Amino acid sequence: MVYYSLVMRHQNVTLKTPKTRLDDSKRVKMIATLGPSSNTYSAVLAMLKSGVNGFRLNFSHGTHEERIEQIAWIRKASAEYGKPVAIIQDLQGPKIRLGDFEGVIEVAKGQQLKLKYKGNYERDGIIPIQYDLSKKVKAGDRIFFFDGRLRGTVMSVRSGVLSVKSENKGMLTKRKGINVPDTDFEGDIITKKDRDDIAFGATQDIDYVAMSFVQTAEDIQNIRSLLKKHGSDARVIAKIETRAATERLAEIVGVSDAVMVARGDLAIETEPESVPIIAREIIGLAQEYEKISIVATQMLASMTQSPEPTRAEVSDVATAVIVGADCVMLSDETASGDYPIEAVAMMKRIIKYTQANTPLKPVFYRSEDQSLQGSISSAVITLAHQVGARAIVVETRSGLSAMSIASHRPSMPIIMVTSSRRTVQQLALVYGGKVFRRPDSKAAAERLTDWLKENKIFKSGDIIVSTSGKYPGLIGGTDTVKVRVVE
Repeated sequence: MVYYSLVMRHQNVTLKTPKTRLDDSKRVKMIATLGPSSNTYSAVLAMLKSGVNGFRLNFSHGTHEERIEQIAWIRKASAEYGKPVAIIQDLQGPKIRLGDFEGVIEVAKGQQLKLKYKGNYERDGIIPIQYDLSKKVKAGDRIFFFDGRLRGTVMSVRSGVLSVKSENKGMLTKRKGINVPDTDFEGDIITKKDRDDIAFGATQDIDYVAMSFVQTAEDIQNIRSLLKKHGSDARVIAKIETRAATERLAEIVGVSDAVMVARGDLAIETEPESVPIIAREIIGLAQEYEKISIVATQMLASMTQSPEPTRAEVSDVATAVIVGADCVMLSDETASGDYPIEAVAMMKRIIKYTQANTPLKPVFYRSEDQSLQGSISSAVITLAHQVGARAIVVETRSGLSAMSIASHRPSMPIIMVTSSRRTVQQLALVYGGKVFRRPDSKAAAERLTDWLKENKIFKSGDIIVSTSGKYPGLIGGTDTVKVRVVE
């Protein structure tokens, strides 16, 4: 199959000055999911103007042709508004669901259910499922249906049929989700659909690929190999939504580029009360390993039907800001809700108010095996705070230097400058950053600073701390720190 890419290689979306003052910008970035409620160019542009920094394309739904159109909309809006934006391809993964059957199945507490891959309920009374769980589950494993509304235990597995005892009364309807928190998929989490979607995504302007139901670091390495095979330079987001992943958080975060707290399935796979603690652990590990952290699912869920969030939801978003997440994400709110633009605007309001009223101190990690880049970043931030710098300017090719500095959460803005179009878009999700694309040059930071001064972003007397390398464009070559007073 041949796919046609709509990558706009000619565009440079970073020639325009920032729309807001640096000290009035939100540090935590926002991701919105496209769906039926936002499936127009005007909606994409409106959300971008309202504060969105990245768009999630949920590959559990829709066609490749629809994705081509959406990607074109995003890049057009980015160019029109003059704001870099990241595109995330969210793979479905081994999403286990009930199959098709007519009507509603009423289930009593203690009732025995039979399930089978491609079963026929009308003929045999065996409930169909869309994934052959008989090869994965074992007697004693828990099984949850419809976001945990119906819970059961696997009693036996024979001839491909799962016998399940219901623990509570409830109902089942076709295509509802299934969770099996005690089941190890043994690395078998990249489905044929995922492989087809990855092949398609490699021909498109995709910045990040989000991998669903990650269980081990090897899962991340497998998807990296697949992306490399297809020539994709997209970075990998590990979605933490399984119990197995929570037991291997450090190793998964260590090999990922970003990590998402996928709280919906995570709450079912573990326990709801554990999710806030796991989320904080993930955010902390992401900072320590200099990776991007994303908090997702039901952040403003009531705004799918209401123009106002609940007070608990406001507190939820604010908490993500306070504990240091890089990004917060909207799902149903913008994909299928009645108020997608209002939800984006509300989230931005919460972020800005919280950061304006929460003392922020830089975080330093004193690890014995801290990298050279980590040590340089610590020195840069210490110096910037000591001299009262207006901003930190980071020259970077791959974006790793900028991510390293951002992971320490400095209180001043981080101005990121790179010659790579892909890096510009990927850095759109990094905490505290304003990113610009400029040619590789030994004076790139100085020239950008002058341009920002000419455009009234900086003023005479501002102190700027910058980092760069002796050889511009060389990945991992950061070795110089400068202090400059703007004249």
